[in-house]
Formats: sequence, structure tokens, C-alpha cells
Amino acid sequence: MAWFLGLGITGVVLLALSLVFDGLLEGALDGALDGALEGWLSLPVVAGFVAMTGFGGAVVLGSGWAGPAGAAGAGALAGLGAGWLTYRLSRALMRDQTAVTPTRDHLIGTSGKVVTAIPADGFGEVLLHLGGQPLKCAARSARPVARGTEVWVEAAPTSTSVVVRPVDR
Repeated sequence: MAWFLGLGITGVVLLALSLVFDGLLEGALDGALDGALEGWLSLPVVAGFVAMTGFGGAVVLGSGWAGPAGAAGAGALAGLGAGWLTYRLSRALMRDQTAVTPTRDHLIGTSGKVVTAIPADGFGEVLLHLGGQPLKCAARSARPVARGTEVWVEAAPTSTSVVVRPVDR
């Protein structure tokens, strides 16, 4: 029984280490069997297999359903199931991609309003909407622009400053 519990505890320790050393085994066997083991030898999958093999074997042995050999077989089956579920879950999480993060190039062509007047040779401030979120930027213009004027962004020299022109209606 101590061997099975030791395996289970080792699996839990490996799982904790996988949180700290994420991707430790990912590149260890790159190209092994022409990629057939890709994802299967990740630390969370190995930890899940080892933990369930140990704890599953301990449960079977402790309940008296089987002897040590039967408990090892039942534990290995439980470990394979846990490893497979861990693999499937990690693949599903890896496919979950977020939208593209907006960059300063996405500011060009957006409209906004001047919140601090823009002098002829200085900076003012504009409130833009990017990705549905308000964004306050420093702004320059070729000519003075009064507070409250609607503007278009012509250029974005940095991620926090823009060059604007008033909207002509």
C-alpha cells in the first residue's frame, strides 16, 4: 500500500512542479517517434498518470478487491484515463485563442473627441474608442482644435500619442 500512496503523492508533487516549471518536458523529446508523443509527455499528463496510478492502486488494494498485481493493473488503467483526460483538456485549452491585441496601427482611422484643446504647436488630449474601450491619448494637429471637436486619427507615432484632423461635415 505504501508504494501506491508514494506514487500518488509523487504525482501530486509533479503536478505542483508543473505549475512552477511549465513546459519542462515539452521540448525534452521533440521529434521522438515523428511527433507521435506530442503533448503526451507534458508534465501535467505524466503527473496525472502517476498520481492516478498510485491512488487508484491504493484504493483497489485497500478495499481488498484484488491483490498487488490486480491493484497495479487497475491503477494503471485509472492512470491512463487520467492522462488521457489531462491531454484532452490541455489540447482544448491550447486551441482557445483570444482576439488579436490592438496595436497603435489600429488607432489610425478611428474617430474621437478632443477633451483638452490642441494648440497649433503643442499637445492636447483626445478620447478615442478602440475595441469598444475608451482610450485617452496625447494629440497633435496641424492647426488648433477646440475642446469638444470631433476628430479623425491620421497617424499614431506612439501607442499613446496621435496626429488628428478635425472632421469636416
